[in-house]
Amino acid sequence: MISAEASATTSVRVALGDRAYDILIGRGLIAEAGRAIAERLPRVRAAIVTDETVGGLHLAALTASLDAAGIESVPIVVAPGEGSKNFATLETVVRAILAARLERGDIVVAFGGGVVGDLTGFAAAITRRGMRFVQIPTSLLAQVDSSVGGKTGINTAEGKNLVGSFHQPDLVIADTGILDTLSPREFRAGYAEVAKYGLIDDPAFFAWLEQNWQGILSGGPEREHAVATSCRAKAKVVAADEHETGERALLNLGHTFGHALESATGYSQRLVHGEGVAIGMVLAHEFSARMNLCSPDDGIRVEAHLKAVGLPTRLSDVPGGLPDAQDLMKRIAQDKKVSRGTLTFILTHGVGKAFIAKDVPPAAVEAFLNDKLAG
Repeated sequence: MISAEASATTSVRVALGDRAYDILIGRGLIAEAGRAIAERLPRVRAAIVTDETVGGLHLAALTASLDAAGIESVPIVVAPGEGSKNFATLETVVRAILAARLERGDIVVAFGGGVVGDLTGFAAAITRRGMRFVQIPTSLLAQVDSSVGGKTGINTAEGKNLVGSFHQPDLVIADTGILDTLSPREFRAGYAEVAKYGLIDDPAFFAWLEQNWQGILSGGPEREHAVATSCRAKAKVVAADEHETGERALLNLGHTFGHALESATGYSQRLVHGEGVAIGMVLAHEFSARMNLCSPDDGIRVEAHLKAVGLPTRLSDVPGGLPDAQDLMKRIAQDKKVSRGTLTFILTHGVGKAFIAKDVPPAAVEAFLNDKLAG
């Protein structure tokens, strides 16, 4: 069960004009979710999309909170895991929303990790040509990254998140206490996205993480600080570049490599998203060093920190092996950051100095991957 102990709530504003919304961060916020929603979205009914794991642990508490605020709700429960981000599950969710006779002005609540958030947001975007929705992320990864910014979508056999839309939530409620029920593996996977914000453009934050990561994992006040810092960074980038036509692409540091690795492992539990990002961020620093863009010491530093936290950092850390470099390059070529067949990577001039690199030579990337796969 979620701890009843509440902490002070931090509010971060995503400034998008008349579509601006708040991110509420703190312990014990599930109990306050109904009130927070009713204040901003009065007289609504709700569909709560969750997975079997989160639903079994926390759905009753959320339903009680909505009931207390006079919000009638219907649960829609899907299977846990990346495998639910597909057309079949999307159809199931959309039809369940319609069967509940929810109207366009009602809300769809995403109550789960990044998979549930992406799936639910896309369902809300296309049902009745756009319904309002609320993100209540239950994983660290979702709280600091996927719940903020309006990216929604599903996976296909061709690649990750290739079908979707931008659809901003009306509210994000990040209860940091709910993270206590995550498995250590899932929490560490989410930590990779926290580290990412320091590696993009905040070297002081990355240095702080190197000193304070244990407090984040154990649930001390460092956790709320890390989540709030990450959300402020994400909110700033989203407000400046909502549809990823410019600097928002920086948020994909490590993701081009990481998504290819996830695809190669079949979006399975062999490698969860944050683990792919962790390996991808190390590879991005090492490839940058090979291209004489940064010092090899930067990659060594990044790998040392992520390894200390307990994350995989090398291709050899992926259980079950990987396909060859040519296969990985085909998967990279399906990445959304490919433009007219040319490769775009997020590379770096050092810790906290990421930049968008266009027209990266595919031959250089393939040679690099060949060397890494060979150990």
